[in-house]
Amino acid sequence: VSKGLLDKFGPKRVIDTPITESGFCGLAVGSAFAGLRPVCEFMTWNFAMQAIDQIVNSAAKTHYMSGGNVNCPITFRGPNGAAAGVAAQHSQCFAAWYGSVPGLKVVSPWNSEDAKGLLKAAIRDPNPVVVLENELMYGEHFPMSEAALSKDFVIEIGKAKIEKEGSDITIVAHSRSVGFALEAAHLLEKEGVCKAEVINLRSIRPLDVDTIIKSVKKTNRLVTVEGGWPQYGVGSEICAQIMESEAFDYLDAPVVRVTGADIPTPYAQNLETFAFPDTEVIARVVTRSLNKKIGA
Repeated sequence: VSKGLLDKFGPKRVIDTPITESGFCGLAVGSAFAGLRPVCEFMTWNFAMQAIDQIVNSAAKTHYMSGGNVNCPITFRGPNGAAAGVAAQHSQCFAAWYGSVPGLKVVSPWNSEDAKGLLKAAIRDPNPVVVLENELMYGEHFPMSEAALSKDFVIEIGKAKIEKEGSDITIVAHSRSVGFALEAAHLLEKEGVCKAEVINLRSIRPLDVDTIIKSVKKTNRLVTVEGGWPQYGVGSEICAQIMESEAFDYLDAPVVRVTGADIPTPYAQNLETFAFPDTEVIARVVTRSLNKKIGA
């Protein structure tokens, strides 16, 4: 991802550190306190657990604890979620973990437009921003609009995007799951089951609940999709906020969560495949929520 940056900006701005997450993350946070805008890259967010004290206790809380006198304009970025064949210690989603922390902003891009616009927004933001990329998406290609190709293209943090409009059910997803949700929505529409609305969250914290509420008022049903664990997950938070909002009165069926399995990620490929939601699983859950069948 950082290919070519060293040649362009030189060794004083692009620093290849030892694999000591707590150390290089602490250095980056300190440089942010001193007025720089560092981008701290983790080889994988799993390794960031070695630096979670720096991220949560130093970066996220210092602006508050200093009475607003010390900013921490830092961007933390790297691959998040399950990769392929790297077993349990390298296959977990940190959206819910960091999304629970006051003082952090957390974004989760899906396509090329998201990746560019959200990363630029993160770097320009005066607060610490966690950018949860997806390793399995690095090799994917997406069309880019002329506006998105502009060097000043920025996506506002905290705003979701409706990727597909629909009238029968709302599917909310982030990161790689957005692609599966769209595939499921197009499949169900082709089969005559429903017209699903698909929302790309983009931002985990702040969470664009208003866009979800507006969609639920239109469709009367909601399914959340994520690759993380079910307990205390992003979908759980969305469920709670919808239940506490005026959207509850518009629901014709319970909100349903589609998540990764509630287990450490298996190493065996066949078991790993079953551990995470895909197009077929989402389509099956949506049809069940609508009390319909594909092809019926």
